[in-house]
Amino acid sequence: MPARKNKPETKQMHLDGTTPPISFEDSEQGIAAFRQMVLSHYEQSGRHDMPWRHTTDPYHILVSEIMLQQTQVERVTIKYPEFIAAFPDFTALAHAPLADILRVWQGMGYNRRAIALQKCAIRVTEEFRGILPRDVETLATFPGIGHATASSIAAFAFNLPVVFIETNIRRVFIHYFFHDRDAVRDDEILPLVGKALYLDDPRVWYWALMDLGTLLKKSVPNPNRKSVHYTKQSAFEGSDRRIRGQVLKLLLSRGGTAPAAIVRELGEEKSRVLRILAELEDEGFIRKTGTKIMLVS
Repeated sequence: MPARKNKPETKQMHLDGTTPPISFEDSEQGIAAFRQMVLSHYEQSGRHDMPWRHTTDPYHILVSEIMLQQTQVERVTIKYPEFIAAFPDFTALAHAPLADILRVWQGMGYNRRAIALQKCAIRVTEEFRGILPRDVETLATFPGIGHATASSIAAFAFNLPVVFIETNIRRVFIHYFFHDRDAVRDDEILPLVGKALYLDDPRVWYWALMDLGTLLKKSVPNPNRKSVHYTKQSAFEGSDRRIRGQVLKLLLSRGGTAPAAIVRELGEEKSRVLRILAELEDEGFIRKTGTKIMLVS
């Protein structure tokens, strides 16, 4: 961590939404002041107790990053230790029955992430002798891992000085460098991310950025709405995602079930449920055995 002299006071960060935010300039002095502010805030108010921040085990980091893609931190804090206890390493996850993985995953949502995790584990064990690759370009080719997740894994597992944008990082830079702008592009933000990167400890730097981004989401109107890349997440209630989760939960509890029985149990339109069943089969979640639908073992 850098020296703490001339450290800005956290209370002057203007995170209550009632006053204009501090604005930093794209200059050496401005970037240095911004970096000091972010690290100071993390030192004082960061989420230091999250379990995946107390390990550098690449498998544990991979699991946490996949979980955190589309699930609130509070829920991941509960499910992460359960998942690690059930599947402690790449080999255990690679050889586990899918039904066991989905059973532990219950409550996380976006169940395709569970399949992606197992596919990652299989690839690591079969192609990389059980060792997760360090470089972003290779990591980004793994199932369920795009460039941002690959970069976060490289930073948190290997402390590499990668430069990337994800939703919390975008929120922080828009708030402090583009608060008076609309239609901000990522290619405008990326150079600032590179300039601000704390090379002495990239892992801590990205923890700090993400924690500050999370705080901004709760305390000011969402800065990401000023991004040209902003899209609002669709509602869960009444969505295909909800029905998919209900189907998997039903099969986990009952085992093989006829499609007609699934339709009756869910109380949804038949054509919709059959379409979702076909999608789940194509994605490798379920299979047909005679007249019944079962989870892939």
